[in-house]
Parts: sequence; structure tokens; C-alpha cells
Amino acid sequence: MITKTRLAAGVCALLAALTAGLAFPAGAAAGEPTGRDAPKVDLVLDVSGSMRARDIDGQSRMAAAKQAFNEVLDATPEEVELGIRTLGANYPGDDRKTGCKDTAQLYPVGPLDRTEAKTAVATLSPTGWTPIGPALLKAAGDLDGGDGSKRIVLISDGEDTCAPLDPCEVAREIAAKGIGLTIDTLGLVPTAELSRQLSCIAEATGGTYTSVEHQDELTDRVNELVDRAADPVVTPVPAEGADRCAGSPTLKSGLYSDREEFGQQRWYRVDVRPGQELRASVSVAADRAVNPGYGVLLRAVTSKGREIVRGEAAGNGRTDVISTGLRYPKAESDDEDAPAEAVCLAVSHSFSAASGVKATPGLPLELTVDVVDAPGRAGDVAAFGLGRGWWLLGVLILTGFLAGLVWGWLSRWRVAVWRTN
Repeated sequence: MITKTRLAAGVCALLAALTAGLAFPAGAAAGEPTGRDAPKVDLVLDVSGSMRARDIDGQSRMAAAKQAFNEVLDATPEEVELGIRTLGANYPGDDRKTGCKDTAQLYPVGPLDRTEAKTAVATLSPTGWTPIGPALLKAAGDLDGGDGSKRIVLISDGEDTCAPLDPCEVAREIAAKGIGLTIDTLGLVPTAELSRQLSCIAEATGGTYTSVEHQDELTDRVNELVDRAADPVVTPVPAEGADRCAGSPTLKSGLYSDREEFGQQRWYRVDVRPGQELRASVSVAADRAVNPGYGVLLRAVTSKGREIVRGEAAGNGRTDVISTGLRYPKAESDDEDAPAEAVCLAVSHSFSAASGVKATPGLPLELTVDVVDAPGRAGDVAAFGLGRGWWLLGVLILTGFLAGLVWGWLSRWRVAVWRTN
């Protein structure tokens, strides 16, 4: 179990931010940005009759979804082409065959007119069936064409009612086309069956599943996914880690992807020459339902098994991706022909599968590796601890000491006054 302390969490957050900011640009050596066209997002909203239920912050699920959509539309980046598709919004009858065709494009995918899109959302009223499979097929067509990022965000409060067209099989079919489309799913007040189905849909395309029970959670999560679509498209290079340091693949600077099963540890190797610094970060995503309380650990280890440095982070179930990072500067050598040191990176996590969740394939893992010339000044090197931050620590200690003296004097004075009276 990964130990969680306040100090470790603060250091790891700093390392993760520093590593992500410094290492990511060099990742293009392994995976170059490919999205030249505008990123596209299709929000697919369940408008079936069950959306009338009033169990989200005292309002109906439909009202919460509308409010979330309005806030998301206001915050959508200018470069994102966004559309809205509905399912179950138009047919109120009992004919299953007709109800399972009830999906329509409420707002076409393209440059966003916020006023027009909000007006369209305001007209929605919970109506009919839940044809998730047909809606996903149509949404994939909405995003057809172009080489920018493509993302479907599916929001539903119930399982598909149009079997045998299994939504999981539809998602796998979409993934098999190789068009680079990701499906993220959100379950409103989900049941176990809904969570299973939405997790399966997301897993098939490398997307994420999130359960939502409050309106602000829905807003924040959809905003996050829309913003993610606007990020530069970088193609990670597949790298299959080994189960031990010996025999692990040697990586150069770049962005890599792998899968790590529950309870598994993945090893990779990086060559670091004297005067260079290794910067690495790792993200592990929960693309299916997992138990709350988990962490991720990244270690740099010598070929003889001695740990050099580590980065770790912990989560409590409120996020589907957890990241950490580390830095290792190798000292200069007087020998110009000194060989490179083989540093092994070990990745492990403490995610555990919820009841009934498939353990395979492993959870998606992304590893960023960057080997750069080490900073010239010791104060800039992570191995030297706080570096030029020592003066700040000294100020804090002095401030605390003076505050303690003043508080002690005031306490004694108050006691003296009390005794006198």
C-alpha cells in the first residue's frame, strides 16, 4: 500500500507539475502531434423519460443536465467544434422499434454559436426510450472526417433499452475502425448495471467512465473532457514493460503507452549519461469501476536494485486519472568516455477492481520520459533539496519563533491580569 503523507503529497505534486511541464514537449520525439484539423466533441445526452426523476440536488436530472450544458457551452474553447446529439428526446410512444430509432442531432458539430446551442438545449423535455447503441453509431458519423481529435461524451441515467444492439459491441466496432475516436461516459445516479455498461463502452475506446450524483460534478467533468479534446493530439508509442528490471525495454525521450494489470509492476530502462538529468512522469487511468482509495508509485532504480528516487501520489475516488513524477540528475564525470548508467523505472499502482469488474486488459498507463543536460547550477537540481528555497524556510522558521514569543508573552500577561482581578 502506498504511504500517503502531507509532505510526500506536496513534493509529488510539485514533481508531477514540473515533470509534465518540462518533459512533455520532448515527447514529440516518440509521438508527434497529428491533429491539424480542429478538435471535435459530440455531447450525447439521454433525454429518456427517466430523466424526470428529481434526485440531483433537489432538481430533476434533466434540469441538472441543462444547467451543466449551459455552463459548459460558456466555457468551451474557441478552437473546439462542438455538437449536441440526443437520444430518447422525440418519441413518447410504446412502440419499441420506433423508440429505438429516436436519436437526433440537436446542434450540429461545428463552430459553436453559444446562444443558438443554449436555445436548442432549453427545448429538451424527458420523453422516451434509451437507444444508446444507435446514438453512438450516429455520433461517430457526426464526427467523421478530419484528422483532429474526436471525442464523444455520453451522459445517461439508464441502461440501453434497444438490445440486441449492445452498446459495448457498438463501441468496440467504432474502436476497430481506427479513426481515433474516444468515448467518455458519465452515469447520472448510476445503478450497478448502468455502471457496468458505461464502463464497458468507455473501456472499448480508451475513454473514461465517471459516476455523477451532483450537478456541479457533472459540469466540472464535462468541462474537463471538452478541454481535453482541445489539447494537442500526441500519439504515444506502445511500449510493453517487463516484470523485472532485467530484460526491460530501453526507452528514449518520448511519450509511451502500456497497460498494467491490478497488482502488477511494469519495468522500463533509460540510459542516463554523466551530466544528464532524467525526468519522468507516469499517469494511470481507471477506465472501469474501481474501489476508492488508490495510489501510483514511480521509482528510479539502479540495475543492481538500489532505489535512487521515487514519486508517488494517492487518490480517493474523485478522479479517474492519477499522476506522479520524478527527476534524477547524474553527476558530471572527469572521464569523458564514462559509460551511460542504465536506470530502471518501475511503475506500480494500488487500484483494485470493484465487484464484477473485469481485471483484463490492464489499466491504461502513459509514461513520459525526457533525458536532458543537467542544470549548471546546483541550486536548480532536484537532488539538492530546497536549493535556493532555503531562505524561505529560514523566514518561516524565524516568523514562527517570533509568533511563539509574542503569543507566550500575551498568555502570561492575561494570566497576570486574571490573578490581579
